[in-house]
Amino acid sequence: MSLVIVSDLAKSYGAELIFSGVSFRVESRDRIGLVGPNGAGKTTLLRLLTAELLPDAGAVAIERGVRVGYLPQIASIHPERTLYDELRAVFAQVADWERELDVLAKRLADPALLADPGAYNGALERYADLQERIEHADPYSIDARVRKVLDGLGFAREQHEAPAVHLSGGQQTRAALGKLLLQEPDLLLLDEPTNHLDLAALEWLEGYLTAWKGAVVVVSHDRYFLDRVTTRTIEINYQRAFEYPGNYTRYVGLRAEYMARWAKEYEAQQEQIAHTEEFIRRYKAGQRAKEARGRQTRLDRLERIERPPEDGALRFKMSVLIESGATVLTTDRLVAGYATSLTPRPPRPGEEGVARSAGGEVRPGLRVQVPDVQIRRGDRLGLLGPNGAGKTTLLRTIVGELEPLEGRASLGHNVQVGYYAQTHDTLNPRAAVLDEIRRASHLSEEGARSFLGRFLFSGDDVFKPISALSGGERARVALAKLTLQGANFLVLDEPTNHLDLPARQVLEEILATYDGTLIFVSHDRYFVDALATKLWMLEDGAISVHEGNYTSLRARHAQAQAAAQAKAARTRAQVQGGTSGRQAPTARSAQRVEAEIEALERRLAEIEEEITAASATADVARITELGEEYEREKAHLDMLYSEWHELAS
Repeated sequence: MSLVIVSDLAKSYGAELIFSGVSFRVESRDRIGLVGPNGAGKTTLLRLLTAELLPDAGAVAIERGVRVGYLPQIASIHPERTLYDELRAVFAQVADWERELDVLAKRLADPALLADPGAYNGALERYADLQERIEHADPYSIDARVRKVLDGLGFAREQHEAPAVHLSGGQQTRAALGKLLLQEPDLLLLDEPTNHLDLAALEWLEGYLTAWKGAVVVVSHDRYFLDRVTTRTIEINYQRAFEYPGNYTRYVGLRAEYMARWAKEYEAQQEQIAHTEEFIRRYKAGQRAKEARGRQTRLDRLERIERPPEDGALRFKMSVLIESGATVLTTDRLVAGYATSLTPRPPRPGEEGVARSAGGEVRPGLRVQVPDVQIRRGDRLGLLGPNGAGKTTLLRTIVGELEPLEGRASLGHNVQVGYYAQTHDTLNPRAAVLDEIRRASHLSEEGARSFLGRFLFSGDDVFKPISALSGGERARVALAKLTLQGANFLVLDEPTNHLDLPARQVLEEILATYDGTLIFVSHDRYFVDALATKLWMLEDGAISVHEGNYTSLRARHAQAQAAAQAKAARTRAQVQGGTSGRQAPTARSAQRVEAEIEALERRLAEIEEEITAASATADVARITELGEEYEREKAHLDMLYSEWHELAS
């Protein structure tokens, strides 16, 4: 069933056309990823679907009775509620129904109402209707559902009872997402729901949305999230909409094929037009003039293929001026953090969005304990962990902006550090883009403008003050300054924040060819998978070191979990057998285990063949899925071999 039908939608802001001719349907259980460069109109389209905006042309038809829930990028929170009460308020109507039901129960027992059959029947119908609504809402599970969503979104239990207005902007967005999920609308419209979520919350949200019974239209720059959640992709670009089947990875391949086919068809038509025009020029006044006029008529009627647009892409390279020594960083009993820290006070009226001095409650400080390690030249480390765990604090300690609480972090010979701060506080907000670049280099004005062109700044854009730039534009200026340093040790704090999907892919490709050493913080798991050769996991105030990228770590966790579950099952079987005084009914023979081993070995061989086939088509999502299955089945096979040896002996 179609929940929403969008027909020939068009929207402009003043003289600027955002898009036109946009048409698509949203079916029940659809999972649609809405992608496109920053500024293309993705948020505008979501607001048109909610009727917050009216289209200049076309229509949005929503099926009668369909409930639409919308998560904007900026959330609003009631200033007087706790976090728990803010989410519990979603069910305020259930309490109203219960109160009305109590009133009706007393009325139905009133002899005066019994004397009026019409009024009595009306009250009885309303009573039955309220009972059905309350039963559907399941009021006895409301508290558990609210706690489950808050826990899943990464809120500590002590935060549940804290004033919601004290939450950071990212936490308020998570709270708004929780409210929306609890409302269980038929259609979820989510604008960047993955912003401000750490890895645990991201994985929880992916599972929640995968099991969601309604439809979802989501804008996100998180490719891993899009691959796991979406099954259709709509690209808003070039003032039009393009629809593709499949998730983000599938869309990337199909889009490349589509653009190549478009370019080929355009070039073929241009060649045909040039050939026809040459014929007309040659024969329009000779014996073949009639044929030339016929060709001119057909040429005039020819439906021209539009020239394929050129994607505006970042074009730069991270170069190393001098090579560092073999050891880039050594830690010795290092503890990073603060002796005490301040819980920021909530903004006063009129202060929203205005920078203010720190103020608030002093609480125990942050401590990050780092094992004694050496970072070697060429290492690529991803630093992962929950929000607020101290990742930025550790990076600032490594680059020398903060003094360690204990121990030391020592840079090696000839190490030159390039630091990218996620807050972009290395940029002067009062400076123009052009001046900011010239102060960081010896470039002339012409050279600086040409250099900025590689970062998509052209024309008068270079004269904008830093304070007037969007988050994505500030990120590009910060990257431009970083490029000029020629550092051999890059320390990057959330470098993909504010970058759209094409820019993230370009940054990955550039860093993949970087000759120096890299340590970075990112919640973009696609980015982590593409670059990391090691992971530093920051949990409970301590760093643990892991080889490989995010997907390999996730597969090892799944393997360990499967092993623990199998061990627990064997223990239960042994306990049951011992309690009954005879062999447990779940005990198995060596022959049965051998049969399972043979079946599993066949499956592993099949997976290897499927991985080879997926590699031939560059199906990254399928390769990842098969790789995870292979790790799980391999772990299961190892356990079966252990079990077989026990039974055989």
